[in-house]
Amino acid sequence: MSNSKNIKLSNRDLPIINERIRSSTVRVIDFEGNQLGILPLKEAIKLANKEGLDLVLVSDKSDPPVCRIVDYGKYKFTQEKKAREAKKKQHQVTVKEVKMRYKIDEHDYQVRINQASRFIKSGDKVKATITFKGREIQHVDLALDLLTKMAKDLNQVAEVQQSPSRDGKNMIMILSPKKQ
Repeated sequence: MSNSKNIKLSNRDLPIINERIRSSTVRVIDFEGNQLGILPLKEAIKLANKEGLDLVLVSDKSDPPVCRIVDYGKYKFTQEKKAREAKKKQHQVTVKEVKMRYKIDEHDYQVRINQASRFIKSGDKVKATITFKGREIQHVDLALDLLTKMAKDLNQVAEVQQSPSRDGKNMIMILSPKKQ
C-alpha cells in the first residue's frame, strides 16, 4: 500500500488560460498591449502558441471576454508582486494601552504622555486607562481631571475619539491620531 496523497486542484483553483477559456470568441490583446480585435478562441490560442506565449483570461465580465497574450509565469509573478506592494502600503491601526493610577507622580505622568505620543505618531490609537482599587472608586473626579489633562497635553498630535467614561473599576478614554 502506498501512502501517497493525491492532491487534486478543483477547476476554480486552476488559472483560466488557453484551452480552459469557456467562450467561442474572445477580444484579444497582444503582448505589446495592442488590440487584435475579436477572434475565435482556437485562432487566438494558435496566435499565442505561435509567439510561444499563453492566452490568459483578463476579464470575463465583458462581452466577449478579454484575453491577453502573455507569458503566464511572468504575468502571475507581476500580479503577486502588485498584491505584495499594495499590502506593504497598508497600515493596520492597532489600539495601544497606557495604564496609570489617578495618584500618579509628575515624572511618571510625563513618561505615560511620551508613550502615548509615540504610539499616536506611529499611527496607532491609544486607550488611556486609569484603574481604581478598593475605595479609590470614590475619586472618579480626580481621574476625570487627569484624563482631561492628558487630552489637553496631547491635543497637538491626537484628538479624543471616546471621551472619558467609567468601565467597572476603570476609567477609559480613547485617543486617535489627528487627521492631516
